Order: sequence, then structure tokens, then C-alpha cells
Amino acid sequence: MPLDEPAQLGEFLTSRRNRLDPDTIEVPTHGRRRVPGLRREEVAQLAGVSVDYYVRLEQGRAAHPSEAVLDAIARALQLDEVERAHLHQLARPAASPKRRPAPERVQPGLRQLLERLDGVPAFVLGRRMDVLAWNRLGASLHADFDGMLPRERNMARLLFLDPGSTEHYPEWETVARDTVGVLRRLAGRHPDDRALAELIGELSMHSEPFRRWWASGVVRAKTHGRKQIRHPIVGDLELHYETLELPDAADQVLVTYTAEAGSPSETSLRLLASWAASEPVAERLEADVAGPG
Repeated sequence: MPLDEPAQLGEFLTSRRNRLDPDTIEVPTHGRRRVPGLRREEVAQLAGVSVDYYVRLEQGRAAHPSEAVLDAIARALQLDEVERAHLHQLARPAASPKRRPAPERVQPGLRQLLERLDGVPAFVLGRRMDVLAWNRLGASLHADFDGMLPRERNMARLLFLDPGSTEHYPEWETVARDTVGVLRRLAGRHPDDRALAELIGELSMHSEPFRRWWASGVVRAKTHGRKQIRHPIVGDLELHYETLELPDAADQVLVTYTAEAGSPSETSLRLLASWAASEPVAERLEADVAGPG
């Protein structure tokens, strides 16, 4: 079933106020605290709104809050820019007809670009973190996408349900937390996507770490950074990744990996590229992934 937008908003606001340390915030307190974080009335006072209004907002009963009110609450909860945008998305969702999502297709020109990035591991992710297209080196670095069913080509599912992922990512917990945050952001943008809701339900059912971090309310935007990967052929690599949003394909991103010039990881990546070029890999596929209606 689709994700419940008011429930998402309430969970997010609750998680954000629970993480704050009252001792570091100048707000009058009343009585002994029995739970961590700020009380609802304290958030309301910091934001300059009535307690009743904030309670209704947290319960998903406040219709059409203004941008000014949401910004004031964001400041009170000390949200970063990604969290602030997520709050606005949850509280003021864009009106859209509830219909079956269109299949996600990768443009032919982008597939050609992937093929020409023969020294750069690269793949395209869709709105549910499905791997929609990839090049040979991208598959060699991460997984045999060619040998998987379309449903299995999902980075979140591989990360949390594949036992080998903790070996593949030496900093697995950091990668996993970031992935949960990206999924929560996507869920806020696509509350009517049944397949996304089913993925989140599956991960919650079968992965205790996912269930715990989902409840924490973390939100992330996948942009750029450093990632360590332990490969069975070439060993440990430290790579820089870039996530490029594709303007003509909503919520599709191109992910690329590079190694620092002159580093051992650059040498290892070249060895991996040579090995991948010599392996009989099936022709790269485009996976048209559509959620159920």
C-alpha cells in the first residue's frame, strides 16, 4: 500500500525533536524530563506558533501550513537544507493524480555515454534506487547486474539483504545509514509509489538495522563523497563518487566512481578494468522497472 503522508510527517518531526539536547538550547523547561529531546510545547515556543497548532501539525491534522511557519519550525529543530526541503515536501505535497507510475527508461544517449566511460565505473539509479543501466566496469565493481532479475537490481536491497555487503563495504554502517536517508527522502517525494512502499516494508521486515535507522528519521541527499570498497579480485579501493541528477528524467541519477590520480586505488581500478574487459560479460541491459498499480 502507498506510504501514509501524515504519518511520515509526524514521524519525521518527532524524530528531529527527539535528537535535540535540551541543555544546549535556550528554552524554558518545566518539570522533570522523562523522554529525550524537546517537548512539543518547547518546539512550538521556539518556532513562535501555538502548542495546539504544532501538535496538530505533528499529528498530520494541520492543513496547508505556510512556508514561513515551516521555516520557523525548521529553525527550531535545527534542520539542515536537505531536512528542511524534506519537511516542506511532507507538509505541502504537490498535488498530483494517483496513477500507476510510468516505467523508468534510460535515454539511448545516456546508455551510449555509459559504454564510453570504459575506465569509470558508472550506473544509473531510478526513483527506488533500482539500477536501471550500467557499464561493464560498474557491474564488475559492485555486482553481476546482468545475471540478476530486474527486481534484484536494487542498491538498497543488495546492501541490506545480501550477506556479502558487509564485506564489500568496509564502512558498511555509514553506507547503510546514508542509504536509509536517501530512501526516506524518495519516500517523501513519492508517497503514492506502491513499489517503493513495498521495498521499505520488505527491508523493515528482514533487516533490523534498516528498521532501527528508518525509525530515527534520518534524511540524506545522494550527492558526492568518498567510499571504500573491498573487491575480491583487486582488494581495497578508496573511490570518490559523484551523483549527477538527470534533468530530463525525474529522480534518475548517474553515479560515477573515480580514484585519486597516482593512488594505489587508481592502479587497482585499472587492473579491474583490464580484468572486466577480458571477461565474457553479457551485453548491458536497460531494466524497465515499474511499480504495481
